[in-house]
Amino acid sequence: MTSAVSEAIDGVRDVLSRAGESIIVAGKPAPAADGRLIETCDPATGEVIASIAAGSATDVDRAVAAATRAMGPWGDLSAAARARVLYDIASLIEAHAEELATLETLDNGKPLTESMFLDVGIAAEVWRYYAGWCTKIGGQTLPVSPPVGTSFAYTRREPLGVVGLIVPWNFPLLIASWKMAPALAAGNTVVLKPSEMTSLSALRLVELANEAGIPPGVVNLVTGYGHEAGQALIEHRGVAKISFTGSTATGQKIVTASAASLKKLTLELGGKSANIVFPDADLQGAAQGALTGIFLNQGQVCCAGSRLFVHRSVHDELLGELESAAREIQLGHGLADGTEMGPLISAAQRERVEGYLRSGAEQGATLVCGGQRPEGDLASGNFLTPAIFSDVRDDMRISREEIFGPVLSVLPFDDEAEVVRRANDSEFGLAAGLWTSDVTRAHRVAHQLQAGTVWINQYNMLDPAAPFGGYKASGYGRDLGEESLLGFTQTKSVWVSLD
Repeated sequence: MTSAVSEAIDGVRDVLSRAGESIIVAGKPAPAADGRLIETCDPATGEVIASIAAGSATDVDRAVAAATRAMGPWGDLSAAARARVLYDIASLIEAHAEELATLETLDNGKPLTESMFLDVGIAAEVWRYYAGWCTKIGGQTLPVSPPVGTSFAYTRREPLGVVGLIVPWNFPLLIASWKMAPALAAGNTVVLKPSEMTSLSALRLVELANEAGIPPGVVNLVTGYGHEAGQALIEHRGVAKISFTGSTATGQKIVTASAASLKKLTLELGGKSANIVFPDADLQGAAQGALTGIFLNQGQVCCAGSRLFVHRSVHDELLGELESAAREIQLGHGLADGTEMGPLISAAQRERVEGYLRSGAEQGATLVCGGQRPEGDLASGNFLTPAIFSDVRDDMRISREEIFGPVLSVLPFDDEAEVVRRANDSEFGLAAGLWTSDVTRAHRVAHQLQAGTVWINQYNMLDPAAPFGGYKASGYGRDLGEESLLGFTQTKSVWVSLD
């Protein structure tokens, strides 16, 4: 471990020392009710960096009870007062940017530059965006049709109550912010359940929310396993809504488990996104976009552009550029200078990705580069070199299933109608990209692609104002934008007699 990495870890040791009391209920940290702990490891080295509380149904009960009690104090605050708290949280995130980014990189493995720009930088903007919405949540006066002058009707947007937020391990701080900020802006109280593999930034975020002056119990944290703490939160009858980001298989289980209490759900699930390069595209820009689209966060991105469709006339040229660039990507500890790609989240995840690499080769695809475990200083971590397959068919597993790793499939096509049909031939519909200099084609194809987000001549662009979510098996409901905010409210119609 380099001195720079050691120094960065030293800077967050106070947070690591508090990880065993990561159950925060009504503003008070505590260990799990039964005292159990979960070791969290640095995926770049395999070393244990902290032990977090393994919360259970008992801890969830306490958190939901505290959140229920806090609905009164939070609801009694004016919209402007709620906005000030959210603005203060945004400012505290920025003030602690280096600390939060270090925690995220240490826990997840991604390069520190990604943690600073994406996870921390955008998270602060999300809180600021929804702070602005607090004073703008309103209803409507309605043109009802009883006899004129006898009735007046209007609607109110009201909070749902206690909401459970279940956050994945790939963007822990960012996605927690995507869910917490609109939920709180709408007047709800929160129980946050981060992944057991990446709970450290969530711990610090909840601490900062309490420091910002949020009333006790408005934001509560229960760390632990998904099948224990997560399941208890989903089934709890005191929880009005679950907002979940994760795999499609887990999303399906949540739908079933939530049926008894008819909870509202927002589900942002898996993806197998198509990225299409037409022959008139700027190939240099398309190559860079394709690399970012698949290798950001080691390919552990739900909207990763894992299926790259390239027009046959430029296929070989673009494939050569991609191979050359992929071979130059610098692997390393996320906290080390010069690192461009870090490790996968766990040994199990690396083995899963390696299974897809074997499957691709067995089904006839050509591994152009990558897919190896590096040796030397990186051998103890969960690293894989960035992989590119050519000679890929649409029926191969690497074309159909979400890999969630640094594996790109390159597929040639001949015409527009063909590539739209093939891009849409997937159970998923989270995102898509296309590259062309023809503005008419760009809009025409974007309208035909069955995906919740379509990027034109760019990839992986996000903004707090732009809704994000999927079609088909990629889920329903939206994070970000006004749609997310409204998803944390319910509509009440009020009739007033004028007689």
